[in-house]
Amino acid sequence: MLERTPAAVRQLASRARRRVRGGTPGPGSGSGTDAPRRRQVVTAFLAATRGGDFEALVSLLHRDVVLHADRQVIPTSEPIVVSGAAAVAEGAMMAMRRARFTGLALLDGAMGLVMAPAGRLRLVLAFEVTDGLITGIEVVAAPERLAALEVAVPE
Repeated sequence: MLERTPAAVRQLASRARRRVRGGTPGPGSGSGTDAPRRRQVVTAFLAATRGGDFEALVSLLHRDVVLHADRQVIPTSEPIVVSGAAAVAEGAMMAMRRARFTGLALLDGAMGLVMAPAGRLRLVLAFEVTDGLITGIEVVAAPERLAALEVAVPE
């Protein structure tokens, strides 16, 4: 903890309190889906985005999916919130060119996506997956939040 920013330590403490209380899982935990199924869904999301397959992407999203994105993703004064399968899929299609720099990763132990052009971590996508559908996506680009994540290469 000594080499973490105050914001990173606050994030770690918040996650630890949630886990101890048994409360709502954090981003990317995806209760209701086993790890192999989660990997399959996240891999399909990346493939549909890279391939520009809007219908395949919509089929992976729960109709009431909600995407939250840090304001650094698209420089704005406020964080971004997008709701609904069609709207989230449209946003993913707009990021199609960036998908070539994106790959699978474990984010705090849960399958997600990282975008790292030239090997430099720019953002991550953490997924909530329930019953085989993506119910939530959190796009993290704020440097202090990225620093608080444990990112690993999946087996």
